[in-house]
Amino acid sequence: MATDHADGSRVLAVHLTVGRLSGVVPGAVRFCFDLITEGTLLEGARLDIEEPAGLAHCAGCGSDFTLTDLVLLCECGSADVEVRAGRELRITSLEVA
Repeated sequence: MATDHADGSRVLAVHLTVGRLSGVVPGAVRFCFDLITEGTLLEGARLDIEEPAGLAHCAGCGSDFTLTDLVLLCECGSADVEVRAGRELRITSLEVA
């Protein structure tokens, strides 16, 4: 996707948003980035990853709270929660030459 959006320009940096509840391990993405970009417009580009925390809303008590993992349980004991953030996986922006 980044190569397509670069429109033939060399990419200097890729900015990703990888939510902590997305199931994607940022360390694995960093490890593979240089390998998969070799020989492309992204070769040598910097990879910046933002990792927003999960946020949820409890229907039981009405509170909003942070999720650090996929255990969807409010402090009040309710499992009736709606995940509102933390599942993001997107290219936020590109820096091109």
